[in-house]
Amino acid sequence: MWIFIAVTSYLMNAGVYVADKFLLSKKIHSSVVYAFYVGIWSVGNFALLVFDPYVPEVKALLLDLSAGFLFLFTLIFWYKALHQSEATRVVPIVGALTPVFSFVFSYLFLDAQLSVQQLSAFIVLIAGGLLISVKRTRLHKVTQVYERVKNIFGNVFGKFAVEVRPTRRLVVNSVIAAACFAAYYVFIKYIYSHTGQPFIGAFVWSRLGSFIGVIAILLVPAWRRLIKESKTTEKRTPKQLIFFLGVRLAAALAFIMLNWAVSLGDNVSLINALQGTQYAFLLILVIIFSRRYPHILDEEVGRGVMLQKLLGIILVSLGLYLLVV
Repeated sequence: MWIFIAVTSYLMNAGVYVADKFLLSKKIHSSVVYAFYVGIWSVGNFALLVFDPYVPEVKALLLDLSAGFLFLFTLIFWYKALHQSEATRVVPIVGALTPVFSFVFSYLFLDAQLSVQQLSAFIVLIAGGLLISVKRTRLHKVTQVYERVKNIFGNVFGKFAVEVRPTRRLVVNSVIAAACFAAYYVFIKYIYSHTGQPFIGAFVWSRLGSFIGVIAILLVPAWRRLIKESKTTEKRTPKQLIFFLGVRLAAALAFIMLNWAVSLGDNVSLINALQGTQYAFLLILVIIFSRRYPHILDEEVGRGVMLQKLLGIILVSLGLYLLVV
């Protein structure tokens, strides 16, 4: 059950990520501003309490609010990385590292362990996701990759080369986003499994934490100025507003389903590893829309690349099979 819910959520998220890239490139030019507008809509989740009214105790409420607060600021790093590069470059970095971080955090804080078969599925899913999402790899370029990484990070005590600073910022923001995403999902798994709260209740009250994060953003003068400027410099048509609201509704549904899968699943790292299914759908969307928006979405579609991605899809399918049987 949780596998189907998680896969459906990731398929929806692929479409949301492409739309987010379009919005960040054409409509909203600040990750903080975009996270602010996304966070505002978090309070709308309180409508779900109509189906299951619930008010948590103080201790549980503090945990819920902390999880939501963490998630909002995770979005800032995520949108910052997404804004700095192509969706198909950022998503594999974050997608590959998130299950690794969640595997470590789950073991440390939830005492969660994987069986041999689950561990095999975990590794196969991550490998498949990477093959789908990264550009064509060439083993004879390993030395070049090593030199590139060395140039990006440089000497710990030296200066970074100016020409690689954008790449360094992308990597740093992506790693931070991955670690924070993993921390959030492990944290929320603890809330769902160890506090005795109903799923809808815990989820909704955690969204209030994100709304509090929105208020915290307004307390920072520089960020408040960016939000104010975005209102005066960016004119939005009704069509653009409807598009933004539609994207946010799809994102909300996908996020609810992913949280539901986390509450039902045994191990958070396995759910995060299922992102490989998301990359396959993301690849299809990028290929379709890159023809119309080549300056926003770009994907290499040569013969060798497609063979690599086909192998990735096969590995993801194998990983799903290992989880199901």
